[in-house]
Amino acid sequence: MAPIPLAVTRFAPSPTGHLHIGGARSALFCWAFARRARRDGIDGRFLIRIEDTDQTRSSDESARGILEDLAWLGIEWDDGPELKVAGESSRSGETGGTRTIGGDPRGVGPFFQARRVALYNAHIDALAHAGRAYPAFETPEELDARRRDAIAAKRTYRYERPADVLPGVFHEQRWSRARSGERHVVRFVFPEEEVIVHDSILGDVRTAPGELDDLVIRKADGFPTYHFAVVIDDELMGVTHVLRAQEHLANTPRHVAMQRALRRLDNGRPFTVPVYGHMPVICNMDGSKMSKRDKAKAARKAARDAMARDPSITAATLGSQTGMGEPAVSGFLAGENDSAQTAEALAGRFNVPLPEIEIWDFRRSGYLPEVIVNFVALLGWNPGMKDADGKDLEKFDLPFIAEHFSIDRVGRSSSKFDRAKLLSFNADAIAAMTDDHFVRRVRRWFAEYEPGSLATLEARDPAALGILAPALRPRCRTLRDVVRQVAFALAQDNGYAFDPAAVEKHLRAGGGAGALSLREARSHLASLDPWSPEAIQVAIEQAARRLGFVTEKGVNVGPVAQPIRVAIAGVSVSPPLGESLAVLGKAATLARIDRCLKEVGV
Repeated sequence: MAPIPLAVTRFAPSPTGHLHIGGARSALFCWAFARRARRDGIDGRFLIRIEDTDQTRSSDESARGILEDLAWLGIEWDDGPELKVAGESSRSGETGGTRTIGGDPRGVGPFFQARRVALYNAHIDALAHAGRAYPAFETPEELDARRRDAIAAKRTYRYERPADVLPGVFHEQRWSRARSGERHVVRFVFPEEEVIVHDSILGDVRTAPGELDDLVIRKADGFPTYHFAVVIDDELMGVTHVLRAQEHLANTPRHVAMQRALRRLDNGRPFTVPVYGHMPVICNMDGSKMSKRDKAKAARKAARDAMARDPSITAATLGSQTGMGEPAVSGFLAGENDSAQTAEALAGRFNVPLPEIEIWDFRRSGYLPEVIVNFVALLGWNPGMKDADGKDLEKFDLPFIAEHFSIDRVGRSSSKFDRAKLLSFNADAIAAMTDDHFVRRVRRWFAEYEPGSLATLEARDPAALGILAPALRPRCRTLRDVVRQVAFALAQDNGYAFDPAAVEKHLRAGGGAGALSLREARSHLASLDPWSPEAIQVAIEQAARRLGFVTEKGVNVGPVAQPIRVAIAGVSVSPPLGESLAVLGKAATLARIDRCLKEVGV
């Protein structure tokens, strides 16, 4: 039997932070390409590789976080680091044991580049003996001086190959200096020829001879650069298709040149050049690139605006209040760094939301993974199909993407991240849930991001979410919106303030008519048994009827309901009163009404 053709895609993040939304798009498209290949009778495999050769910035915590974000989205890998996850998808809100994603069935690991250094060094040795790599001994200060000279002369800086380095010649004297311990980097001898990248999205991309200089392939710390490690790994891991953002396009000619220069150490065959496809950049609605720096910009603006309004707010006071220290805050405000930690601290100080940029942000904000996947798929790709109304099909799931994805439907122009549209997608998905499904998803989200709030809510009534679900679900655009909707139940019975405007409008106006309605309602509620949403609603209607709030259309409960809302929540907005009071319980409801009447003084 003839062997089954193989198609291998890969997603290779650097573990220096959370998974960016653009990285999630790259991973999704690579996953979808591999899954679509299976439908065509090809062994499609999606591989994860952790590019952690930058030892100063990489962390195991970030690597795990990226893997967990991918698993949360439902983007599971065939080859790569193993990750144990809950047995059930986050879409169900339930768990059932654990299962493992990843592994090394093809024997192409390890999947962390820091554990593959010996492989890289062996290929560097081969390049060196072929006269295609050499040690370079310039200091950082020397290189900086050359760059400054180029800028002063108004010319583009390119590294100038030393005169004693000849292509195709092993440089024994230089390697002897390197072996003696002299500080050095290793550079690749870039060929004096045109390099053509055959891009499946952008078409042929040409780089003229002499346009690129001899790039560093091993740093002074002994670790390979990204450019070299990625070329070695793609070959040894059997990667056939590289799909990534257009920002990487400038690197690809370098990679292709090295692929042409390298040979496998096991059989001497030339390296294979994968099929490349560079996807459009993801932008904000104003056309700026969607970047992690957007968080820093938002936090910096909030702090600067506050400092302009109030001179007592200084970098020193902010450093003390946030625990970040004055130097960190000063540097951040001056734009010397875009520290995510400082941005989060300042955002918390001024109570301003930061834009969601990374998958972790969207998870914390209460977006659904299936909605994120659906929306991200539309950033540069569309299935070219119509819905039942004859409009472009925009809502679909992971199986649909796997079945219909193709590179030829990926566009070239940048994609705009429409946050309003994403929020609408999420609201629609929540509205389409059953109440039971909604409760499971909300409980899972609360358990992860608001465990204290969940405990407080269920201490009032273990069935609180189930009672409130029919009212909450149509009102929530994200799962986090539930926190705001149930804020009245999370507060202590004497731990919330009464909004002055609401008190004036609904309790004091008309000579205290609202307070009178509240007292009448209390008397009906005090004698109520059983304490259920239905019975509570009947009691409120009886109070309104007794007070004469009856029209041709029936009983008008508004003049009674609004004072109750102010009493139990401090504001005039809450979920339906039947469900709200049922969750609070009879004792707490009456105590809150009594407190309101006493403190408002009407």
